Amino acid sequence: MVILVVGSGAREHALVRALSRDETVAAVIAAPGNPGINAVARCEPLTDVCDAAAVLELAQRYDVDLVVVGPEAPLVAGVADALRAAGIPVFGPSAAAAALEGSKAFAKEVMAAAEVPTAMAHVCTTAAEVDDALGALGAPHVVKEDGLAAGKGVVVTDDLAEARAHALACLARSGGRVVVEEYLDGPEASVFCITDGTTVLALPAAQDFKRVGDGDEGPNTGGMGAYAPLDWVPDGFERDVVERVAQPTIDEMRRRGTPFVGTLYVGLALTSRGPKVVEFNARFGDPDGQVALARLRTPLGNLLHAAATGTLDEVEPLRVDPGYAVTVVVASAGYPAAPHTGDPVTGIDDAVEVDAGDGEVYVLHAGTALDAQGTLVSSGGRVLDVVATAATLDEARRAAYRAVDRIHLAGSHHRSDIALDAQQGAVSVP
Repeated sequence: MVILVVGSGAREHALVRALSRDETVAAVIAAPGNPGINAVARCEPLTDVCDAAAVLELAQRYDVDLVVVGPEAPLVAGVADALRAAGIPVFGPSAAAAALEGSKAFAKEVMAAAEVPTAMAHVCTTAAEVDDALGALGAPHVVKEDGLAAGKGVVVTDDLAEARAHALACLARSGGRVVVEEYLDGPEASVFCITDGTTVLALPAAQDFKRVGDGDEGPNTGGMGAYAPLDWVPDGFERDVVERVAQPTIDEMRRRGTPFVGTLYVGLALTSRGPKVVEFNARFGDPDGQVALARLRTPLGNLLHAAATGTLDEVEPLRVDPGYAVTVVVASAGYPAAPHTGDPVTGIDDAVEVDAGDGEVYVLHAGTALDAQGTLVSSGGRVLDVVATAATLDEARRAAYRAVDRIHLAGSHHRSDIALDAQQGAVSVP
């Protein structure tokens, strides 16, 4: 197969890396890709990943067998629709189906119809409705921007004034709607479900860390690290997520005439009243999707092609490495408020030489570029994702952090506690 991957971040680097290791994949093209992706695949310029005509032209030029759309923005913009209309298999939902991520209000509507357990929520369109919802649900306050916000549109706070200010800011820029939810107690988990619109296969659960600082302090980010698997979830957890959440949601989307094909990310809180959905996404997460992919041994090309062509029921049960994976994000100075870019990045070659025992260490490029002199520099807030796999969680953590210590980026920062509670057995379900 020849596969085109659309996107330029660490998620796409992880996808390209896995696809390039699949013996059934003859070539991988990435658009626009990044310097790390360029080392393992052909990168083609693409000014705007939401430009359906440009993506279609690339797919036709290379006569690809499959297009994998990585980020959420082109999915919501309908890039997958244009490719399907031209007869090209696509892994990624239509614009109508991607509304599960594009609109928190729509996702709540679908969950209600499918009887999926989730937080109580109020969809607000006025300041008065916001005030009523905040008062009814109480603190901690959870306020979510209705539209896409790159993982940073959520505020969880005990401060009523802060919650109200965020809600009003969301109303001003998100189509006039904001979602106010009840707070869900308990640890969170991510389950990535591959689906062809009918059949659903789930990868083992992962956990990511959204807050910028150790101990979950500071503002939300796109994600500062992740690990998998989760030893603390109940036996059969992923099976239950499919039966109670993913399959009913996929069935409901098909019933509505908008079948969902691609990755349904299910973010859950394991509350004292059972697992409840926090949010849906329409693609692999970043960085939690990276640790899920790191352990997958089923050839990724065949798996995604089966989903894109409606034959997922013919795929054998997923094969997953029994070990552990940890990802630590190296962020630029000032992230997330005001990331500094253009700083040289060095030490990657040394980082990947770290001994991980039976596992490995590799570095995914999240926000990098080459300057006019060909020097690798930072180009975004999250710059590199350091991934380590090993037989135990302790070994994977130690390898990941040893590798991070070998990377040099002026003013960079990272969390030092990714997977620490899990390693110490301190994560529990209420």
